Amino acid sequence: MSKNVLIISSSPRKGGNSDVLCDQFAKGAVESGNSVEKIFLKEKKIAYCNGCGACFSGDKCPLKDDADEIVEKMIATDVIVMATPVYFYTICAQMKTLIDRTCARYMDIADKEFYFIMTAADPERLSLTRTLECFRGFTACLPGAEEKGVVYGTGVTNIGEVENTKAMYQAYEMGKTIN
Repeated sequence: MSKNVLIISSSPRKGGNSDVLCDQFAKGAVESGNSVEKIFLKEKKIAYCNGCGACFSGDKCPLKDDADEIVEKMIATDVIVMATPVYFYTICAQMKTLIDRTCARYMDIADKEFYFIMTAADPERLSLTRTLECFRGFTACLPGAEEKGVVYGTGVTNIGEVENTKAMYQAYEMGKTIN
């Protein structure tokens, strides 16, 4: 049975290391018969949550931008892949902004499989612990969220450096496991 896969690339660099790993993941997922859509957050307009509290009373978020469309896609899909470059040992601002904007509908992002892709200049996988915990903090709030895999692209800084690492193979193979 094929699944719908939504890949959210938060790299500010198109073709950056985490973005390239998204493409590898997508390639594997498509080869396994799944439908894949990739969203490149840099191309979207997403405002910061302004803390107005409308969502706490069941109202729709009053901010009108691309966040609503992305959240709808997150609700409708089977699998969500969240990819980030690592800055100061955590997720990048683009990904955090999107996560914050799910507040009005986060309970509707239910029963999803999650994969995380992270790239960092630091060569140690352990240094990405805080980053992974940021993703897990988000998914811990979602009903029925299931973490299925993590790709660690370590020791990469400049565009293209990830292409000669085992993370490329891991992302592709992980995408192929979706069924």
